Amino acid sequence: MISIPSHTSSDRAPEAVVYPSELNEVALNLREEPTQAAKHWFLFVTAIFLVAVPVCIQTPLVRLLPWVSLAVTPLLAVLGMWLRSRFASRWWGDLLMGFTWTWLAGSLYWGWLRWETFLHLPVEAVGLPFAAWESFVVVAGLVTIFTLALFFGTAVTDLYFYLVNLIPYWRKLMHLEGDMVRPIFQSAIAQMQTPWGTSWAILLALLLLGIGVLPLISKRNYWWAFAGAVLSTILVDALFWLAAISA
Repeated sequence: MISIPSHTSSDRAPEAVVYPSELNEVALNLREEPTQAAKHWFLFVTAIFLVAVPVCIQTPLVRLLPWVSLAVTPLLAVLGMWLRSRFASRWWGDLLMGFTWTWLAGSLYWGWLRWETFLHLPVEAVGLPFAAWESFVVVAGLVTIFTLALFFGTAVTDLYFYLVNLIPYWRKLMHLEGDMVRPIFQSAIAQMQTPWGTSWAILLALLLLGIGVLPLISKRNYWWAFAGAVLSTILVDALFWLAAISA
C-alpha cells in the first residue's frame, strides 16, 4: 500500500505578506507619474505665459505710464512671496518671483533708458544677483533657473541685433513716433532679410530651440520652466517681427 505524504504547514513555501503600508506606497507610486507629468506641463505652460503675455501688456504701458509699470513691481513681488509661502501655490510663487525681475528691468529700461542700447543687457541682468543668492538657499531652485532662462533669451535676441547691425535702427526708433517710424522699420526689415540676417536668425532660432527642447527630457521641475521660458523667446521675437512688418 502506497501512502501519500500529507503536507503540513511547515512544508509549504512561505507566502509573501503584504502590509498595509506597502500597499499605500504602491498606490502612491502609481499616482506619482501622472502627477509629476502634470506638474511638468503646468510649469512649462506657465513659463510661456509669463514671458509671452505680460510683454504685450507692459510694452504699451511702459511707454505711456512708466511710473505705473514700475509701481506694479512691488505688487508682483509681494504676491510672489505670498504664493511661495503656501505649499499648494509655491510653484506659482517661484515663477512669479523670477518674472518680477524681468518686469522691473523692463520698466526701468523701456521707461527711462531705452535710448541707451548698451545698457539693455546690464539692466536686464538686475535679477541675476537675486538668482545667485537663491542658488545658495535653494540649490538649483526654480526662481534661479527661471531667471537665468529669461536673461538668456534676452541675451540671444540682443546678440542678433548686434550681429545683424540693427542697433542704429533701434536708436532711431526710440527718438521717433507715429508715421516717422515706418521707413526705419522698413530699413530694419530689409537688413534682416539679407542672407546674413536670415542666416543668423535661423542659427539663433535653432540654438534657442535646441536649448529649449533638451531640458524636456529631464525629470526636474525647474528644467521644464527653463524650457518654457527659452522657447517662448522665439514666440515673442516672432510677434515683434510681425508687428514690425505690419507697421
